[in-house]
Amino acid sequence: MSTVTQKYQATIPKEVRKKLGIKPRDKIVFFEESPGKFTVMKEEDFVRQIAEICQDIDKTVEESKKGFSRGIKKQ
Repeated sequence: MSTVTQKYQATIPKEVRKKLGIKPRDKIVFFEESPGKFTVMKEEDFVRQIAEICQDIDKTVEESKKGFSRGIKKQ
């Protein structure tokens, strides 16, 4: 648990910092997974996850293009 200051700052508990591998000067990302439920992670981990998702999207788009082109050739 942490208390928010008048400047809207909060201390990240030591146990959480250790588990997330957060060090001084690291950037962290907050995002809402579902209404009222937020997740916090290191910026580099967030970027890595987004890159993996985009890689999957690129693969899916390429596979779809191949499927569409095969369907067009059959007509």
